[in-house]
Amino acid sequence: MAASSLRPLVGISACLKETGRGGWHHTVGERYVRAAVHAIGGLPILIPAVGPEFDEEPAMTAALDRLLDSLDGILLSGSPSNVEPHHYGGPDSRPGTAHDPARDATTLPLIRHSIDRGVPLLAICRGLQEVNVALGGTLHQLVHEVPGRRDHRSPKASNVDKNYGPAHEVEIVEGGLLERLLGKGRVMVNSLHQQGVDQLARRARLEALADDGQVEAFSVPDAASFALALQWHPEHRALENPVSKKLFDAFAVACRERAMARLRPPFRAAAE
Repeated sequence: MAASSLRPLVGISACLKETGRGGWHHTVGERYVRAAVHAIGGLPILIPAVGPEFDEEPAMTAALDRLLDSLDGILLSGSPSNVEPHHYGGPDSRPGTAHDPARDATTLPLIRHSIDRGVPLLAICRGLQEVNVALGGTLHQLVHEVPGRRDHRSPKASNVDKNYGPAHEVEIVEGGLLERLLGKGRVMVNSLHQQGVDQLARRARLEALADDGQVEAFSVPDAASFALALQWHPEHRALENPVSKKLFDAFAVACRERAMARLRPPFRAAAE
């Protein structure tokens, strides 16, 4: 089978949310599903927010690795919830802060295992924050209250296009993955987050900064495959935005390469 006609299997992280009627739903925004189908050319596989079993039960950890060995990429979705601060040694959150402990307990080991096993990884918004924490970095819980930082939150309008519309420029750091994909200079991005990177993880390489100094993108150079984290949301109208299209195209190439490698026996995961 030609690589261009192969649809890679792309795992997408889910959130765990209350239904308001005493129940719970594992949810993923449709934008991410549509991006996986149309911008990546893959088949999305939703990964539920299982919880602490992912990292605490040896049998579940082994099952996680089997799952990753059957996937061609991981897409970490955004979410309004904050990563719980105990994961990075931060102060307690303010009362009323939205958290998703089941997602934290699922995605943090998922990230580490994905990177170790050479599964291509693209992280968006909360996903970027999760990757930084998973690799030992820290977060600002309220970026807009950090002296010198802009308000990076969305306008919360009833119009989706307004919420996800262009908000500010980011400067691409020379010599990195983003420069290779997009070229030098600055690009306009949207902005819908209140958490953000404080201390960048040691394994991470800075790829883009906002004009206020906030980290907007980083890569993981020692990862066995593609690993890029973005603070903005390229999945919104991905095929209409030239920058987003280039980013998803690059991720898609990495996913298809892994898919082709898995179809050529004997396949061995990077960590084995």
